[in-house]
Amino acid sequence: MQFVDKALARRFESGEEMPQVFYARVFQKTRPGIGAAEEEFCGGHMIFAGLESPIGRATGMGLDRPFTAQDLDRVEQFYRSHRAPSQVDLCPLHDAAVFEMFKERGYGIAELNNVLYRKLDPTEEFSPAPDGCEIRRGLREQAEATSAIVERAFFPDGAPEAFAGLLTPLYQMDGAVTFTASIEGKIVACGAGLVIPEHRIFAVCGAGTLSEFRGRGLQTALLRARLASAAAAGCEYAVIVTQGGTTSQRNCERLGFRVAYSKVTVLKKLEGN
Repeated sequence: MQFVDKALARRFESGEEMPQVFYARVFQKTRPGIGAAEEEFCGGHMIFAGLESPIGRATGMGLDRPFTAQDLDRVEQFYRSHRAPSQVDLCPLHDAAVFEMFKERGYGIAELNNVLYRKLDPTEEFSPAPDGCEIRRGLREQAEATSAIVERAFFPDGAPEAFAGLLTPLYQMDGAVTFTASIEGKIVACGAGLVIPEHRIFAVCGAGTLSEFRGRGLQTALLRARLASAAAAGCEYAVIVTQGGTTSQRNCERLGFRVAYSKVTVLKKLEGN
């Protein structure tokens, strides 16, 4: 098992950092009314991708250099300029003084997630897909259909506006890896990810299965396909962020993923809210 130090944690954090950066860049072109923005800062990025959006946090900062009170001032100013709460990802590899600083500023916990990783090997051979299932690379023209599958998987009664069409921009990103699973010619599941060459990391994301087709091993097959593709692209590790005890975590651990650490997203509401 790999020992996770600050340098490796910095690479793992890119698995959430860079997809958000690319989302902001896509939104700047396709949805300018949102006012999306991203800025490299303190070794990571500050990202804003719309109010109430699940995308848009400061990630990857303070792992390869100190993170000071002046740096936090700059983060808060960035989000204040977008009239948004300040949100920052912190992991156990951050210095204790950093956690104390956020505590003193009145930040609260918004999310607690597990970061899982798996070493990749381009010579590894994976089991074939289940009988009756066809796994193929996703096509750009399938973006809306696969995004709808992810939405239905997480929001069977309809996705909130900020979550609608959230997978679609990924198809416009360099390094995106998308796969679909079809049964009898119908796409019933999908899985995506992003190759981050500067860190040799593959960020696993964007998976969903229609409810009536769950329990058939489709997500495991899609994950195997993505891992093989990422290894062939030169990635050293695959990384996924999940809530603890979820089906996603169980599926990943069955394929050799291990928890590197748990991370917290801390949030400070705008004054007056």
